[in-house]
Amino acid sequence: MPFTLPVSIKTLTASTGPKQTVYYPRVFNMTNQQLQRQINHTIVAETQKLINKQVGNMPTTVEEMLGYYEIKNNQRQVLSLSLSNYTYHYHAAHGMTYLKSLTFDLEKGKQCQLKDLFKPGADYVKRLSDIISLQIKQRDLPLLNDFTTIKPTQDFYIADKALVIYFQLYEITPYVYGFPMFPISVYDIQDLIDESGPLGRMAVND
Repeated sequence: MPFTLPVSIKTLTASTGPKQTVYYPRVFNMTNQQLQRQINHTIVAETQKLINKQVGNMPTTVEEMLGYYEIKNNQRQVLSLSLSNYTYHYHAAHGMTYLKSLTFDLEKGKQCQLKDLFKPGADYVKRLSDIISLQIKQRDLPLLNDFTTIKPTQDFYIADKALVIYFQLYEITPYVYGFPMFPISVYDIQDLIDESGPLGRMAVND
C-alpha cells in the first residue's frame, strides 16, 4: 500500500452566544479540492444540525453550549471524526450531549454509511448485533430495554483497526452510563468487509 499523508486539519470556532462555543474541524491542503469542499460542507452542516437539535428540543433558554470534535482516524485514505454538542438549558436536571460521526473514504472520494464498509449483500447487521450482544453481557451493561439489533444506519466511527459502533444517550442505557461504545476488531468481521473499502485498508498489515 503506498504511503499517504494524513489530511491537514485546523480548528474553527463558532460562538452562538455568551457561554456558547462550538469548535469544529476544517480540512485543507487536499489535492482533491472538490472532495475538500464536500467534507467541509458536510462538517459545517452536521455541526449546525447538532446546534439546531439542542436549541429546538427545549422551550427554555440555553445557559451553556460546548461543541467539540475528535479525529478518530486519519490514515490510509480514511478520515473518521466525531462531533459532539453538550448543552445545558435553564432549570434542566442535567445537560444533554449528542454525538455525530462522519467517515470519509478519500480514495473513493465519498462519505461512508455503515453499509458501505461491507460487501454487497453481507448480513452485517446480524453479525455486528451478535458481537454487541455478547459485549453487553461481558460488560454487564444495564439496559433500558432488551437489546435485539442495531439499525442498518447505526452510528459508528473507525479507529485504527477497529470499527466502533455506538449509541446515543438513553438509546439503550441509562444517562449515567454515557455513550455505550462497542469496539469491534476488523479481524473479527474480515469475511464481511469490503476489501477495497476503509475497513479493508485498516486490516492490511504493513
